[in-house]
Amino acid sequence: MPFSSIRSRLSSYRRQNDDAEVAIVGQQRRRRTEYEDDEDLTTTAAAADDTDRRIIFLNRPQIQKFCNNNISTAKYSFISFLPSFLFEQFRRYSNCFFLLIALLQQIPDVSPTGRYTTLVPLIFILSVSGIKEIVEDIKRHRADNEINHRMVEVLRDGAWTSVRWRDIGVGDIVKIPNNIFFPADILLLSSSEPQAMCFIETANLDGETNLKIRQGVPATAKCLETKDLLQLDGTVECELPNRHLYEFNGVLKESNKPTVALGPDQILQRGAVLRNTAWIFGVVIYTGHDTKLMKNSTSAPLKRSTVDTVTNTQILMLFVILVVLSLTSAILNFFWTRDYAKVFWYLGISEDIKSKNAGYNLLTFFILYNNLIPISLQVTLELVRFLQAIFINFDIHMYYAETDTPAMARTSNLNEELGMVKYIFSDKTGTLTRNVMVFKKCSVARYMYEPGNTPEESTIVQNLLGNHNTAPIIREFLTLLAVCHTVIPEKFDDGSIIYHAASPDERAIIEGARMFGFIFESRTPHYVEINALGRIERYEILNVLEFTSTRKRMSVIVRTPSGEIKLYCKGADTVIYERLSPDGQMYRDTTLHHLEEFASEGLRTLCCAVSVIPEDVYNEWKETYHKASTALQYRERKVEDASNLIENNLILLGATAIEDKLQEGVPETIASLLEAGIYIWVLTGDKQETAINIGYSCKLISHSMDIIILNEGSLDATRDIIHRHVDELKSSDMKECNVALVIDGQTLKYALSCDLKQEFLELCLVCRVVICCRVSPMQKAEIVECVTQATGAVTLAIGDGANDVAMIQKSHVGVGISGVEGLQAACASDYSIAQFRYLKRLLLVHGAWNYSRITKLILYSFYKNVCLYVIELWFAIYSGWSGQILFERWTIGLYNVMFTALPPFALGLFDKVCSAETMLKYPQLYKPSQDAKLFNVKVFWVWILNALSHSVWLFWLPMLMTRESVWSDGKTSDYLFLGNIVYTYVVVTVCLKAGLITNSWTWMTHASIWGSIAMWFVFMVIYSNFWPTIMLAPIFLGMDRMVFSTIVFWLGLLLIPITTLLPDILLTIVHNTVFKSLTEAVRESEIRRYDPENVIRESKTSLSETARLLRSVFTRRANTRVETELELSHGYAFSQEEGGAVPQSVVIRAYDTNLPKPEGN
Repeated sequence: MPFSSIRSRLSSYRRQNDDAEVAIVGQQRRRRTEYEDDEDLTTTAAAADDTDRRIIFLNRPQIQKFCNNNISTAKYSFISFLPSFLFEQFRRYSNCFFLLIALLQQIPDVSPTGRYTTLVPLIFILSVSGIKEIVEDIKRHRADNEINHRMVEVLRDGAWTSVRWRDIGVGDIVKIPNNIFFPADILLLSSSEPQAMCFIETANLDGETNLKIRQGVPATAKCLETKDLLQLDGTVECELPNRHLYEFNGVLKESNKPTVALGPDQILQRGAVLRNTAWIFGVVIYTGHDTKLMKNSTSAPLKRSTVDTVTNTQILMLFVILVVLSLTSAILNFFWTRDYAKVFWYLGISEDIKSKNAGYNLLTFFILYNNLIPISLQVTLELVRFLQAIFINFDIHMYYAETDTPAMARTSNLNEELGMVKYIFSDKTGTLTRNVMVFKKCSVARYMYEPGNTPEESTIVQNLLGNHNTAPIIREFLTLLAVCHTVIPEKFDDGSIIYHAASPDERAIIEGARMFGFIFESRTPHYVEINALGRIERYEILNVLEFTSTRKRMSVIVRTPSGEIKLYCKGADTVIYERLSPDGQMYRDTTLHHLEEFASEGLRTLCCAVSVIPEDVYNEWKETYHKASTALQYRERKVEDASNLIENNLILLGATAIEDKLQEGVPETIASLLEAGIYIWVLTGDKQETAINIGYSCKLISHSMDIIILNEGSLDATRDIIHRHVDELKSSDMKECNVALVIDGQTLKYALSCDLKQEFLELCLVCRVVICCRVSPMQKAEIVECVTQATGAVTLAIGDGANDVAMIQKSHVGVGISGVEGLQAACASDYSIAQFRYLKRLLLVHGAWNYSRITKLILYSFYKNVCLYVIELWFAIYSGWSGQILFERWTIGLYNVMFTALPPFALGLFDKVCSAETMLKYPQLYKPSQDAKLFNVKVFWVWILNALSHSVWLFWLPMLMTRESVWSDGKTSDYLFLGNIVYTYVVVTVCLKAGLITNSWTWMTHASIWGSIAMWFVFMVIYSNFWPTIMLAPIFLGMDRMVFSTIVFWLGLLLIPITTLLPDILLTIVHNTVFKSLTEAVRESEIRRYDPENVIRESKTSLSETARLLRSVFTRRANTRVETELELSHGYAFSQEEGGAVPQSVVIRAYDTNLPKPEGN
């Protein structure tokens, strides 16, 4: 644009503003009158609401007692443990059932199995569970104590004293040094920086990577020494504690001084970190659970796994069956007694006994059949889960040596849930990224450059010094990097310089300029100095045109050492390109190509341009800009319009490429998780461009994906856009589209409203990837809760900051990233890992293994109990439905404790479908556990029916075999002889059944199966000879000789277990031959030492041509913003606070880095 055109636009712009000002002055007069009329009413209302505020006295004891600064994320306290633990335990129907049985057994002459056979195991189970919960909660208390015992300096009795965080109180004056977390919500008084400014990092609160500026009020800004603080006298009045992170209202009332208003710009919140500031002084406003951070947290929930929930429901069904069996048996006993009481007169069944026995018989059968529900299951599960958690803790492949941080299972109740995850909700900053920006590449005048080890080794510097034909452009480009920014340098005595930047992008650019020999050395309110390859150059800063998300660029207007006025501008390619002059587009196409190349590598890009401004044009524009910046109304819009007037006629110099460093292994981990069928949502408080850029760099979003961006400012607009996209996706006839959905926090608020929530979730669930930007901690939790309720799928949330605690607690499984500065997410999590990449092994290996192990353990436990105890039902047919037990009392009790206790442990601890290497290499193997194919209602009842059929074979075959047994001493077989033979065959059968379902045989597996069988035979020999040496089991005397001396027993031992298991063996053979699953095929390849790659390849190519065609149906561009899409494809991203306490242009004017900073003593 010619400069004459700029002059004419300036004249037109001034005339329009003059007319507008007249109207504005009249409006303001009317509003001032209205305000003065309302002022008395406001004062009266404030007086009435005196109880709804907090009054804090400065340098005086507090009248009111406030919450202490001790925080706890643990599940239990000393007082709450017993009621909370018992509530959690008796949420399980099985424990309620066994408590009922234990109470019934205390009734005299009712229990056929003794009074304590259920009570003692129940107490043991609860004790083991309690010890496990205590051990796990102690870990949480230790993590809390690590935070509560951090030290901070507090002004007490006129001197600075180091106290623990937990001992800080409301009204304390504290001193916080650089790079330290704030221990409470603090009112900023003063700082080492000019005008009481300080920089804070809130990534732990809201996920934003840029630094924010906070500024104390002028009344306290001069309190730079201890004596100044001691002279403070007055009160701080503020609102009561609340959860609004970005809101605060209060006043500072110093004695004999005017009242000063306080707002969110003076508050330093717990969880934030002081950055780029030597120290600050502040007054503690909110402590402990009153802080805004803790107000956004919820109490630690009592989580239950999906497997536990399914098991609980099936136990209820078994309980119904048990009641039916008990009633049926009691009724049959009534009929048998009525018909045979006189026939079998020697039993002594009188009429009185008949009427009395009815109720007793019902309770007797109820107790007799209670073992259909295995009491040992709970203690076995608790111990197995506890040991599985130890396996996770000691997994060397999830140990991070740099910070000496192992993986930590903070709860073991959810081990199998790790194998069923369908949705992952991840934070960005600190979880996917390291929040470290690095200058990687640049494009200048058609050439691409990378930094060298020294400036002289860099090609760009060599071209500059060698007078390459692009040398003038190179010099302008490097000067722009060193001058166009809002960075504050700090020089040390040894000559080293560190840069304090509110934007991590700007720090990276300055470091990039330094690597090319253009070093930014000092800043004063009026100029900056740079060292350009050994030559000091001074540039006068005339104006700074700040970055905003609307402008997508920032500019500085400087006077060069030669006296020229230049405008240096950097920003998104779309806004820079449209402002280029006709003569400034020489490198347009090549730079655009380079931008696309940078973006494909996941780098953050900015375009750089320059313009030379004539003196008279600048002077005329300066007046316009000054008038806009002092406008009474619509100031922001007018300043933006004025900036647009000068940011034209640009000459393109090139582009920068910055890497937002990812955590190691993030792209590979995400690719594997997506391949495993897991949906990944990114929920972050950071800017939209930054979040999408990270989506590209970590391969969550591919360039072939369509991107739907929802940035609406009203409910109606949000409704319209959601309905339109839902209709478009529905028309594609696909359940899942290759689409990424991006939505900001404001639009999300409308989308989650009652009348839109269902349609929004419908849209989200058909998208492959969802990214939510600028979301609050509670919005994160709300999203997790909505998806959990809408899908019924298992959800996992992972994060590293305090802003992630709410979603970690709302999800089925919460994973915290530990080993970084903030530990709150790790403390509140169920599992903690040091790096995001370890999530792959946690889910695909430990999750899949534990799911398979736990489900087999549960199914096998029910199987073996039904197999034995239903035999009591078959025996009742022959015992006149009397409730007589077939087995000796203590053998019944020891069945689960000794003779079949080890196989479930072997299954739960050592069984694995495939090796860890195979599970990691082929993520598809995760899908059977994810889809709950190994444990559901159908599978459960198939196992129960299988156990019933086995019990039939195991009772009637021995019954037929031993009917006519007579020994040489004249003894004949009795019920106990039959019972011991049946018991032996049951033990052998159920142990062999464990071997049949075992996938991975170890020496422990062999020991558990064969050892259990051997244990029963040894026990039988010893127990048969107790009497009379030990006054126990007289009816068992000589039973070993009776059983072992008959050939019928040994013949049955060989044939009956095999006959019982033969259908199972045949079904297994047929299944593994004809209906072989992918997992079984891969396991078979492992056993045969073949490469499973062929099996995986065959499964991938087995999709029909129709299915493949359907996957490519959705090719329509769904994006609502073409310009945004273009920027994303070119990698634009820039992180800097907008609308902060102090504008960046004011910040840099306040600094003179040549002057020393106050010490704060």
